[in-house]
Amino acid sequence: MKRVFNFNAGPSPMPLEVLEGMKEDLTNFKNTGMGITEISHRSKEFQDMLDETKLLLRQLMNLNDDYEIVFIQGGGTMQFLMTGYNFLHTRAAYADTGVWAHKARNSAAFFGEVYNANSAEDKNYSYIPDTYEIKPDTDYLYICANNTIYGTEYWKFPDVKVPLIADMSSDILSRKIDFNKFDMIWAGIQKNLGAAGVALAIIKKDLLAKARTDIPEFLQYNTFVKKDSTYNTPPVFCIYSLNRMLHWIKNMGGLTAIEERNKVKAKLIYDVIDGSDGFYKGHAEKESRSRMNVTFNLESADMEKDFVAKAKENDFIGVKGHRLVGGLRVSLYNAVTPEAAEALAEFMKEYERVNG
Repeated sequence: MKRVFNFNAGPSPMPLEVLEGMKEDLTNFKNTGMGITEISHRSKEFQDMLDETKLLLRQLMNLNDDYEIVFIQGGGTMQFLMTGYNFLHTRAAYADTGVWAHKARNSAAFFGEVYNANSAEDKNYSYIPDTYEIKPDTDYLYICANNTIYGTEYWKFPDVKVPLIADMSSDILSRKIDFNKFDMIWAGIQKNLGAAGVALAIIKKDLLAKARTDIPEFLQYNTFVKKDSTYNTPPVFCIYSLNRMLHWIKNMGGLTAIEERNKVKAKLIYDVIDGSDGFYKGHAEKESRSRMNVTFNLESADMEKDFVAKAKENDFIGVKGHRLVGGLRVSLYNAVTPEAAEALAEFMKEYERVNG
């Protein structure tokens, strides 16, 4: 079986042992004689799996009883829309750390006043601002916890007196944090937690009580809570893949072990960048560097193109930067192995030796 070193920014790799373990369930899930993609979302087998998935999330995140968990189709784009539609009554604040925060803010602008609580635009989004200007009657502050395009990540979360909503799509369950300080967390699962096609939303009950009810039923978070994510046919396989990934994280030792593993991987790549005497130029400021997405440049676009081509020849896939900013990007999500990061680090050293 051919397996490459997959550093794609999403969809991203899943552990081989998880993929191998899915094989039987694709044809005979829980001895039903039906595959996971064939069973009814009204069946006991699906309900049991759904309940277990929520329980695993609560355990791994150490969530208290104040939260509801739902699963919604439409990916991040739907969540940009729904957060504003449900919770923007007067005005909403957005931390301006890059493209995904912009998309969320611009979607919410259809429903009311939005503004930037801060901005990292002055340094091309290479850092995370640590001050917030919150206007009176602000309904919430929205942040993107990890910025995949620019390679920055929050290491200190905002301490504000308004509800805090976080898009954690690209670093969810990659480290141990206090998840209970957030009023809402949402994440597309396709980077750290499974197959593309569903976003999970974890919402404090107090915030849900303030949600609008004069909007279409399908776009109300409370609809998904009341119907236990089965208002319409849910993405059964995607939720199942999340379930398998949560078991894998638990078996690996939980978030403490996953965080240590992710630290090792990120250090391997950043050490090459820092030790290259400027051959590799990191984009993010050191105190704001992401463990999930390492962004950097070479001296020219032509050299970057050559790097991507040579990397592909050596089975390193997905190292081209985002189309909006160019450059290079190495994504180190949960399922990327330390061995893969070490192999890429050695390739980078050799590329520097030949071309430096």
